[in-house]
This record gives sequence, structure tokens and C-alpha cells, in this order.
Amino acid sequence: MQWNLRMKAAEAGIWKSTELRRQLADAGLVISAGKMSALWTGTPTSIRLDDLDVICAVLECAPSDLLLSEPDKVTAAAKPAKEATSGTVGPSRAAPRLGRQRSTPPM
Repeated sequence: MQWNLRMKAAEAGIWKSTELRRQLADAGLVISAGKMSALWTGTPTSIRLDDLDVICAVLECAPSDLLLSEPDKVTAAAKPAKEATSGTVGPSRAAPRLGRQRSTPPM
């Protein structure tokens, strides 16, 4: 994902992060100077949905205007692991999953 805050702010006539910070505060979202700097200069690793809602209201845009998809950067999913060749897969022998590493449920 690409964070497009500065471009949307510029389209709204906001050229400085301090001006956006003031407008966000007027709308009820008080952001520290450090967090505002991070939002203004880089791509946030996370953002609260409530905060995103206020930012979109101030800039009069949709979340899809701020978060631009970059499908070319998505890596191909790894091939599924081969199941054991023993021929028996019981309830206690679950095949490993790719993606999030979750523990198996207790028996």
C-alpha cells in the first residue's frame, strides 16, 4: 500500500502538516506533533479506523484515496507444503498452514 496523505492534503489546499494537524484538532482528532510528522512524511504501519475517518472527513476524500493499492509488490503465495506420505492423516495430524503462524488447538 502507498500512503497518499500529502497529495490529498495538497489537493485540499493544505501544504503544511501543522495546518492539517490544526484542522484535525478542530474536527476532534488531537494528534501529537511526532505522530503527525510520521503520518505526513512516511507510510504509517497502522492507523486507527476512527482516525482515518476523521482524516477523510477533513480532506473530503475516501479511505481509498489515501491508501493506494500496489498489487505489483505483492509476492506470490508460497506453494502448499506436501502432506506426509504415510497415508494416514488423523485428527491429531493437521497439515501445516501457510500465512499466519497459528498454534494447533488443544486436544
